[in-house]
Amino acid sequence: MGCVSTAVAQHERQVLGIIPSAFTVNNLVGETCGKEIKVATMHERLITMMELSNAFIALPGGFGTLEELFQMIFGAQLNIHNKPIGVLNINGFFNDLLSFVDHVVEQKFITQRARKILISTTTANELVDKLQAFRFKPDPALSKLKWSPSSSQKEKLDLTLRL
Repeated sequence: MGCVSTAVAQHERQVLGIIPSAFTVNNLVGETCGKEIKVATMHERLITMMELSNAFIALPGGFGTLEELFQMIFGAQLNIHNKPIGVLNINGFFNDLLSFVDHVVEQKFITQRARKILISTTTANELVDKLQAFRFKPDPALSKLKWSPSSSQKEKLDLTLRL
């Protein structure tokens, strides 16, 4: 993440880092280029990213990258957001993952409609073009779901002591 944000800042583009406060202890993530938003948890990081982003691009990475990628895909599938999601498949890094996703589609655990949520290209320019052209088409059954902060919060119990 640091290399990407540094390169973006060097080209005078906007950088926004959404960082769980645990990562700021002992300077674990290094110094942030640009604006930084500290959040309490990884879950809050995902929610903030979902709210503030126009699109999501995954670069080669590890479990954290994959977890966030699939969270964003699942969010789109459930119609929580309608933002484009892509992977920059540098040197075939994501080939096996994409083959696995296609296998899961063949096994009918993922629909063809949902598979189209994930865009993959080998060049940054092509990925940006495809993300900009992306038009979200939610599953008709799932498009009826209503997601809002109030609908996902548990009803508060009245614990007032009355004598």
